[in-house]
Amino acid sequence: MLGDGEKDILGKTIIYMDNCCYNRPFDDLTDDKVRHESEAVLTIIDKCENGTWDLIESDILNDEIDRLKNPIKKQKVSRLYSSASIYIEINNEIINRAKDLQAFNIKPFDSLHLASAEYIEADILLSTDMKFIKRASKANSNVRVTNPAIWLTEVLYNDK
Repeated sequence: MLGDGEKDILGKTIIYMDNCCYNRPFDDLTDDKVRHESEAVLTIIDKCENGTWDLIESDILNDEIDRLKNPIKKQKVSRLYSSASIYIEINNEIINRAKDLQAFNIKPFDSLHLASAEYIEADILLSTDMKFIKRASKANSNVRVTNPAIWLTEVLYNDK
């Protein structure tokens, strides 16, 4: 498996963003933290669209986006999500690992995101859900889970 900071065979960083990341640009941008996270998400997506990094699409994300009740927000989120270039289909290995991850008080959808990221050997899983990030840090995962604004700052400052 690829470790934190390692690249895929083409040298690209593989990024898994959970549903809250895709929704962040459409949240209340008057909040400084939300606006900062939104800008980070949009920058990350832009870099993926430009071929710098690879973004993962998954059955779990598809299901969560399909559940959005607001049709306008759903359309906007889907447009951002269309930048994904790698697809991961749910399978028994992912489901079983997700069940194990729930022992760390990780919610079912979040555990499926983390299990999917592990399965595809993502370099990073990004989320704006601080409870998920804290719980995932205790889950003995080989995929780091962090906030998109924090990760992007680290990458931009370490890239020089």
